[in-house]
Amino acid sequence: MQSAELELGFLAHPDVGAHPGVVMIHDVWGLADHTRALARRLAEAGYAVLAVDLYRRESSVEITDPGIWMRGLSDVQVLADLQQARDFLAEHPAVAGRPVGITGFCMGGLYVLLAAAGVRGLGAAVSYYGLLSSEHGLLAPQEGSSRDLARKPRSPLEAAPSVACPVLGLFGEDDTFVPVDDVRALERALAASGQDHELKIYPGAGHAFMNDTRPEMYRPEVADDAWERMLGWFARHLGDGARRER
Repeated sequence: MQSAELELGFLAHPDVGAHPGVVMIHDVWGLADHTRALARRLAEAGYAVLAVDLYRRESSVEITDPGIWMRGLSDVQVLADLQQARDFLAEHPAVAGRPVGITGFCMGGLYVLLAAAGVRGLGAAVSYYGLLSSEHGLLAPQEGSSRDLARKPRSPLEAAPSVACPVLGLFGEDDTFVPVDDVRALERALAASGQDHELKIYPGAGHAFMNDTRPEMYRPEVADDAWERMLGWFARHLGDGARRER
């Protein structure tokens, strides 16, 4: 496996051959070692992975309130960055025109859903506990204010009927940031898209169940099952990463 730090983020891919590509989106805390570890793990499964750094333009990142930080991000800019990442990966020799998918965690899972509806050329999407609604929770405007439509034109739930690729969503039943009612609403919205989709809700799991750097949140059995579901989804819609093409 090869890996490198790039201007766009962190790239990991098998040593030789062309493989399906995956853009990976970090959580609200940025492109950390945990994200890089997940990118390497997916590369070891046979995919070329670009873990994009959405904060690369920031001179410094100090997040004291994740909700305020996320509400201040421009979704328009993020989607442009994700389009750039997708196009870069598709043209990279490690992918060489093979299909490209997208995955992400928490805030990254939110942007996976927006990208599935707004980024051209994606073959599949996998969202891990992506935030869904702008009506409540971390994405809700503070009392007395309204959503900044220039920065936040539509929420993931609003975008879901327009997704243009198959979507797998992985959620915890006890997630305080993503209520089960929101996941049910996502199911209805994705059904309206006509795209292949599947949602899994894990009992006994909350937010960030994939993050082994947070022992209080990490659920090993759930994380293993979710990872295998992702690999199956990508193999089905992008091609088997273990099969090399030269």
